[in-house]
Amino acid sequence: MTQDSQQIYASTAWEPGVIHSLEDTGLTASFVQDLVLKVMYLRGQLTGRVIADSINLPFQGVVSPSLDFLKREQMCEIKGAGSLGPASYEYLITTKGMARARELLERTTYVGPAPVPWEDYIEAIQKQRGHRLAVNPITMKKALGHLVLEESVFAKIGPAANSGKSIFLYGPPGNGKTTIAEAIGSMILKDNMYIPYAVEVDGQIIKVYDEINHVLVPDPQDKGNTGSLSGRKLDARWIHIRRPVIMVGGELTLDGLELKYDPINKYYEAPFQMKANGGMFLIDDFGRQQVRPRDLLNRWIVPMEKNSDFLSLHTGRKIEVPFAVLIVFSTNLPPRDLVDEAFLRRIRHKIEITSPSYEGYREIFKRVCKSRNVPYDEQTVRYLLQEYYIKRNQKLRASHPRDILDQISDIADYLGIEPRMNKELIDQAADAYFVDL
Repeated sequence: MTQDSQQIYASTAWEPGVIHSLEDTGLTASFVQDLVLKVMYLRGQLTGRVIADSINLPFQGVVSPSLDFLKREQMCEIKGAGSLGPASYEYLITTKGMARARELLERTTYVGPAPVPWEDYIEAIQKQRGHRLAVNPITMKKALGHLVLEESVFAKIGPAANSGKSIFLYGPPGNGKTTIAEAIGSMILKDNMYIPYAVEVDGQIIKVYDEINHVLVPDPQDKGNTGSLSGRKLDARWIHIRRPVIMVGGELTLDGLELKYDPINKYYEAPFQMKANGGMFLIDDFGRQQVRPRDLLNRWIVPMEKNSDFLSLHTGRKIEVPFAVLIVFSTNLPPRDLVDEAFLRRIRHKIEITSPSYEGYREIFKRVCKSRNVPYDEQTVRYLLQEYYIKRNQKLRASHPRDILDQISDIADYLGIEPRMNKELIDQAADAYFVDL
């Protein structure tokens, strides 16, 4: 195995510890007991092993003492004794336990993997924040080889990606800014990391794991275990994921950057930048959000300078969160209309993604044709450039070859013929695609 491949497939720099006792969880006995009681209230008669798996804590040393306490307090009872020891006993909540569970659910309806203490989350993020692949011209060509970029643009992307600092991508629409940003993320965030399902701070629960934005990867510590989480050696409250690349667009609001408190379920959802910790946060179509660009930018000044963010609980307490994020802004609006000099100074790398040259346009067309199994015809492309770009003063865009071939495919499907490049199909496709603005 080469040194490059060893770097690419490097294991996580930090991993959770092993839980032997309640003390190892960082949670209080009452917190675990309350969580166990809510599980029994919502799911009925369960074995001790199923209860332990429901909250991702080991039965021995943590859940077993909690069930013993609840049994002594007459909040649950044993309804069946299994042959595999106490973990196989079946537990049922009592009337007294139900009353207590309803009180607990009034405070928060959260039932699931037990949270980790806030301090443990901060430590884990700090230890995992800088673990990324170094970039050089060789890795750049491997990662961006599928894109046709002007050499001047390519030369700027490499140092920006290698720095891990904030990046501002700007330029006309349709030239691949989003694709470039995603390629940067996939290039430098090759390894994996651990995040908790949820965290606990001041008795409040913040859900961190997001099924949409976080991609699960096999945990190297599972060693083939495909069944109950109780068989894991490491703390199962932590989940193994690919370093996140979270993208938001015009739907982003200032509220999306704050803790989202659910007044019905009474727990929090982590904001986008917290979910992106350890990875990349891409703000696409910057300037088209429902809030003023200046307000959105001002929200980032402190996190970008201090590498930490401040979030507010509904109780009024402010908590400091690591800002271990590669933040990328992407816009097709003129920078002068969006930002001032003070903010641009705080962004390390400003890269204009320019339109392709005529040679670059032809190369993109060749690659798209090859991927679609459509024979490339140079004469037809020359005709397209002359008639629809030069004569009409139409700007070249990197996305046009793909879109025009999509139009040709649609027309060919309708006519019941094989898609091909000729003047007749190009005219129909171009007339349907280009709009005189």
